[in-house]
Amino acid sequence: MRRHPNLKAQYAKTLALLEANPHHPSLRLHALQGRLDGLHSVSINLSYRITLELVIRDGQIIPVNVGGHDEVY
Repeated sequence: MRRHPNLKAQYAKTLALLEANPHHPSLRLHALQGRLDGLHSVSINLSYRITLELVIRDGQIIPVNVGGHDEVY
């Protein structure tokens, strides 16, 4: 969040929603491919995404990167 301090509130809201319901439509959760294979992406807003590792067996969600579309992909 150091690179995008203006997103703190939206980031926190996205993580709370992800924890409560990872399949909520507004998150637009999807698996990534190519060099990011094994990671997933969720939307913070129309411009910013979070790439994350989704560990289902332990119920853990590990944010990897936050940024604009071109920054995280």
